[in-house]
Amino acid sequence: MLALIVAGEIVFGLPFHTARFFRPTLLEVFGFTNTQLGDLFAVYGVAAMIAYFPGGALADRYSARFLLTASLFATGAGGLFMATIPAALPMAILYGYWGVTSIFLFWGALIRATREWGGRASQGVAFGVLEGGRGVVAAVTSTLALAIFAVIMPENVGQASDEARHTGMQSIILVYCFAAFGAGILTWFAVPAPDTVTYKRRNPLRGMGIVLGRPMIWAQAAVIICAYCGYKGIDNYSLYAVQVLGMDEVRGAAFATYGAWVRPFAAIFAGLVADRFSAARAISVTFGVLVVAYLMLGTSAPDASTTMIIYANIFITFFAVFALRGIYFALLEENRTPAFLTGAAVGLVSLVGYTPEVFFAPITGRILDANPGLVGFQHYFLFLAAIAALGIGVVAWLLWLRRAGEEHLWPVKPATLK
Repeated sequence: MLALIVAGEIVFGLPFHTARFFRPTLLEVFGFTNTQLGDLFAVYGVAAMIAYFPGGALADRYSARFLLTASLFATGAGGLFMATIPAALPMAILYGYWGVTSIFLFWGALIRATREWGGRASQGVAFGVLEGGRGVVAAVTSTLALAIFAVIMPENVGQASDEARHTGMQSIILVYCFAAFGAGILTWFAVPAPDTVTYKRRNPLRGMGIVLGRPMIWAQAAVIICAYCGYKGIDNYSLYAVQVLGMDEVRGAAFATYGAWVRPFAAIFAGLVADRFSAARAISVTFGVLVVAYLMLGTSAPDASTTMIIYANIFITFFAVFALRGIYFALLEENRTPAFLTGAAVGLVSLVGYTPEVFFAPITGRILDANPGLVGFQHYFLFLAAIAALGIGVVAWLLWLRRAGEEHLWPVKPATLK
């Protein structure tokens, strides 16, 4: 499980952590606007969407050990190219490449292996531990990258030269690059070799056809759309710290990094709650908390009387977003998805659920560029509040499907896939 946790976060370090924790510096060094960076993420999202469903089916056919290791090495190789600070077009191609390496080869295998580790009774804890552990890995890695970045930058960050920023960004990229290689080695030696006979008997195409017709899978995918928008929203927190809260680039990166330390506590707590009560109901309550927090941020301006309120609500959004990520895949077991269809189900759920990779960054980049500073971020948080409110309605739909008996209509034998 430790190998799954490390691999599950490090594979996304290069495409996401570099922009999430060090966004102001990345924009400066690469010469991008928020809109351009958002469009890069859209390229990643399109490639990922194409890769999710067949990648999930691939996870029902090939071993997690092989798929995870290949993904990590391929992703790390892309980091070596990013460290050359390429122009916009090569970066777009690189993000499309990462959409394949980090999703087609990786995602279905990771979720399938985690579900098998959790068993029937501890799905909330299994996915909570995965998400919480990934949070620790993200925080440790970003803290290491931040420490190196802080050493390279001058004490007065505002007077940093272009060369210092360039060198600092390259160092950050290389930290994540070699972390991917190290995680690949760990995965190869730590993940058990598979039962190849069992995998060879599976026909992944049949599984894909079955899950396409299941309304509960589509409902779970819609839950993930709303939850993932909240997670993508964190990507702009370091920029918010710089442009609205008045921090410098190093302090802004530290602000986002400190938030990452909330992730393990939130995810594991949510997993325990989901196993004790219900993942669906816990998700609904968490969306409600996000609606309130985003509305507060969307109507507040930083001054002596509101600063602590802003920080408190930012903390709440960190906690709630990471809690959602810790439990939304536990819905697979609550919806009684057969184990032999895990890969196909994860592929479809992810194909639909992670569409924010395509639309979120381009939309929010334009929101922020249209009104730079406080007003843009107020509009940004109100947009997130609307999505969280939609999430409450989606969970209500899922619960309605359960009451209608949808979870009892799955095939009961894997023989139907042979």
